[in-house]
Amino acid sequence: MAQNKVIAGEYMGSFVMGFVTPGIYPNPKKPPIELTKENVLNYEVITEEHRKSAASGITRGLVGGVLLGPVGLLAGLTAKTKGTHVIAIEFLDGNKSLIEIDEKIYKAFIQKMF
Repeated sequence: MAQNKVIAGEYMGSFVMGFVTPGIYPNPKKPPIELTKENVLNYEVITEEHRKSAASGITRGLVGGVLLGPVGLLAGLTAKTKGTHVIAIEFLDGNKSLIEIDEKIYKAFIQKMF
């Protein structure tokens, strides 16, 4: 079962919620950081293939130690449960996060990125 949290990088430990417009909630007294194409520069869904081959520039740059370090990388790539998605995100402001989300939030995220 997905944690629906930021599991590494900026905003670590914050909840990810929203089935229409997903967002990261680092502070319950402030509006969320919306996960939309207006806030996100790049993103990459991390799969088993990425673990075997880090050919992608985003994967090398974000996941390959800059964002996560070896411990965060292992934590992010252990999400093998069906319906659980791990996504590396680079925001327009330069912050980077690794999130683990369930299928419903994933579908909303992909729609907002289109």
